[in-house]
Amino acid sequence: MNKDDIIENISEEEAILVTEDRLDQDTTTHAQLLIRRLLPDRRLDKYIRHRFPDFSRTLIQRLIKEQAVTVNDKPAKCSYQLSPRDKVDIILPPPVTNEITPEDIPLEIIYEDEDILVINKQANLIVHPARGNRGGTLVNGLVNYSQSLSQVNGQFRPGIVHRLDRNTTGVILIAKTDTAHWRIAHQFEHRQTHKRYVAVVQGSMDLDADVINMPLGRHPRVREKYAVKPETGKSAVTTYHVKQQYSGYTLLDLIPKTGRTHQLRVHTSAIKHPIVGDDLYGGKTVTISQLAGKEPLPQPGELGSSLAPDEAIIKRQALHAAELTIRHPITEKDITFNAPLPKDMELLIGLLERYRQLKRKVR
Repeated sequence: MNKDDIIENISEEEAILVTEDRLDQDTTTHAQLLIRRLLPDRRLDKYIRHRFPDFSRTLIQRLIKEQAVTVNDKPAKCSYQLSPRDKVDIILPPPVTNEITPEDIPLEIIYEDEDILVINKQANLIVHPARGNRGGTLVNGLVNYSQSLSQVNGQFRPGIVHRLDRNTTGVILIAKTDTAHWRIAHQFEHRQTHKRYVAVVQGSMDLDADVINMPLGRHPRVREKYAVKPETGKSAVTTYHVKQQYSGYTLLDLIPKTGRTHQLRVHTSAIKHPIVGDDLYGGKTVTISQLAGKEPLPQPGELGSSLAPDEAIIKRQALHAAELTIRHPITEKDITFNAPLPKDMELLIGLLERYRQLKRKVR
């Protein structure tokens, strides 16, 4: 918002003095209002929202709480009642852009043709921009990589058909055309795809395979969590197969029949076997000293020797989308995509093999 934009907001009940300081490269604006008359709606937050409609009331309230808004050179509350001769100073951030900024984010391409793109997503990568995460997402990397992405989900989610959690690695499919998007989305909606995840969970499983059928919904108290909701939740079904039992840990294949948010993480936690490293759902970090116990720690050159004894072997949930099978949206032939395990999970499994090996193996 430049000086001319702000001056257009002048009305008879107020005088406005404007200075525009480039507080950063995005042209953050310093606006100063001098209240001349008694206002019909005198609440500070509502008045600023009225004068600067490009900014949401939520954002304005946050600016007030962070003291980016002062009245008569002093911090004020959102509910402050404005009076004649009050001087209001506001530091306004730049208006939110509606464009996705291309960023040179490394993408490990598994497969690509004219219709679809398949990526092995790395850890610590959010799939698409959201409130508080405008950049550094997979989408920012996609728009830098390709000019051909579907627009079915709008400008902030080009090409995105399904998602993986920020710290879940593995196969994610991107639609390059709207036709491909609709056809693949139909497969996901009607459960015609096949997904297989690999996870390391805590504890030893009593069964070599089982089905977890527990409806899920939002957690009643923690906004970012989900929980089992038998009465009100949406249907959520996961099949697991034990690949390898270790002392105190299990390597699993997880096959989700449904695709609820955090489904695999909530389901494994609900059966008392949370995923290693998933602190949101009760998973604990694992260190070499914990695994080794009284056995010798890795020597230089051996697996795990680069880690400190009490350093976390994996710094996220040990969950990887290993395989995805779909019907190609154009050729209509079944096609399967595989993503190799990331190094942190390979390291964890390798150390479990060394220190927590059991005689009985399960495939």
